[in-house]
Parts: sequence; C-alpha cells; structure tokens
Amino acid sequence: MKTAFRFWVGVSLVLVYGVIAAGAIVRMTGSGMGCPDWPKCFGYLIPPTERAQLDWYPNHSYNKGEVIIIDEELRIALADFTSTNSFTEQNWGAYTKHDYALFNPLHTWIEFINRLLGALGGLATLVVGIMSFWQWKKTKLIPVISWVIIFGMGFQAWLGKTVVDSNLQPFKITIHMIMALVIVALLLYLYFISRKEKSSGTKEGLLKIIALIALLLTLVQIGMGTQVRQFVDTQIDLLGENAKDTWLDPAPLLFYVHRSFSLLVTGLNLFLFVRLRKTSLVTQMPQWILGLIGAEIFTGILMYYFDFPFSSQPLHLLLASLLFGAQSYLVLQLYQPTQKNAL
Repeated sequence: MKTAFRFWVGVSLVLVYGVIAAGAIVRMTGSGMGCPDWPKCFGYLIPPTERAQLDWYPNHSYNKGEVIIIDEELRIALADFTSTNSFTEQNWGAYTKHDYALFNPLHTWIEFINRLLGALGGLATLVVGIMSFWQWKKTKLIPVISWVIIFGMGFQAWLGKTVVDSNLQPFKITIHMIMALVIVALLLYLYFISRKEKSSGTKEGLLKIIALIALLLTLVQIGMGTQVRQFVDTQIDLLGENAKDTWLDPAPLLFYVHRSFSLLVTGLNLFLFVRLRKTSLVTQMPQWILGLIGAEIFTGILMYYFDFPFSSQPLHLLLASLLFGAQSYLVLQLYQPTQKNAL
C-alpha cells in the first residue's frame, strides 16, 4: 500500500507540473479566455471546434447553459428548449461576468487542455487522499496533508474560475501560480516522507539555513518574475503581439533587479553544491539545482536578447517551478531526522 500511495503522489506531482506548463502556454498564446465561462467551455463539456457552432439556428435543440454569440455578445440558454423560426429573447440570458465574446479554436482548445489536466490532477490527488487513510495508524500527518492538498486543488479550481470571470486580472493569475507552488511543496513532502529508503540528513546547521534561504530567494525571484510578466502582458495589450522587440524597451527597474537577483541565487546554490560534496549526505539534488538555474538563466537571455522566441516564456516558468521543487526536496533531505527516527 505504501508503494502504491507513493506512486499516486508521484502521478499527482507530474500532473500538477503539467498544469503549470499548460498554464504557461495558455498565457504565452493569450488563450486564457479561450473558454469564456467556467467550468464548462461555451456551455459544453467538449468545446466547439468552429465558430458556426456558436451561432443561433432556427428549429435547433439547445440545452440549459449552452452559449451562443449574437451581436458580439455571449448569450446563455436559460433552459432546455427548441428554437422556433425566429430568435426569442426570453430564452436567453446575457453573460454578465465579462464582455469578452470572441472565439478562436486554437485558444479554446489550449485552455480546454489546461482545464482537463487540472481535472486529472484533482482526481489523482483524490486517490491520494483516499489511500492516505491506510497510513493513519503509522502517522496522522500523511492523511492530514493529503486532504489539505485536495482542498488546495479545489481552491485552485475556484481561483481559475475567478481568473476567467475577471477577464485575466494579472494579480489573480499570480495568486493562481503561487497556489500551484504550495501544492507542489506539499506533494513533495508526501513523496519524501513516504519513501522506503532510510537515510539521515546533515548535522551542519549552516548548510540547513543556507538551503532554506536559497529556497526563499527562489520564491522571491519567482514573485518578481510574475510581476515582470504582468508588465509584459500590459505591453502586449498596448503594442500588439508582433512588437516583441519593444515589449521590454524600456524595461522597468524590477526587470533589472530580477535579472541581477539571479546572480545571488546562483552563487548561494553554488556554495551549497561545493559544501555538500564534503558531507556524507548522498544526493544529486545540488547538481539538478545548478542545471536548472543554468537553463533558467539561458531562457531569460533568450527572451531579452532574442525577442521572446517561441516557447521561451512557458519554459522559463516551468524551469522556475522545477527549481523550486528541487530546492524544496533538498531542504527536506537536509532537515530529515536521524536514521533511527526516519519514517
């Protein structure tokens, strides 16, 4: 049971990272309003593939909640009915959450896949929550955290709804991202404490403190990165999708702080790498962390000096999320109890 539990924790972790990657692609392609309603998409479980599916038709059966676009406005069927030869206003309600009424099939299906991954992630964490009850006698912490994750996924879904209803307000997107990282951290903790191998951490208090500071600095770096991304989103709205060379011209002060801050993050983790090689702790996390930092800096260079090449933005965000996960796992390894007290 313990092996199966850890397997489903791993599945949940992969799916949550998939949602983060998909969300970054949604933001890069401007697909956030590809489904203007929530939880369905234009009122359908499976979204439309062409604009004609959202037109009004005479003598056509409509189900409650289905959406059409008429006079550049979204209208929602108020009940199940079959239309007559003329449009009947009383059968339709206006969508009042926002006034976005465009259909782009690419955007719609990118957003739909993002939501689908989120739903699969929610189901996987539910399996984890159910299986966690078998761990109750060993440690009550596992089921408690498992169900905190489930409620966190529910809260994340609600945040997704508020993001759509607000027509993609930037600060709500940022909160959505932070919540995803919290769920990643909790899943990593479950994955760590449910391991089979027994090992000890380090007694060097300085390394523990530095590892924790490095993790917090990465969180600050991610926070600044989301603020820079909000600035870029505003520039895209003002200058257009094709003016990539002007999105950071001029760049805000926060961009330069964010860029310079990466040197501090790199230096601190390089120090950790060197010091940990002299300890008895067997872990490859420091190597992974430095590799992720290098890749993160490389994608940052691509965005600034080569005008945001395709996929550089979602890759930059995904690498930052993976870096956060790797550092979190290293902190868990360093702070783990001695072998005789390990779970």
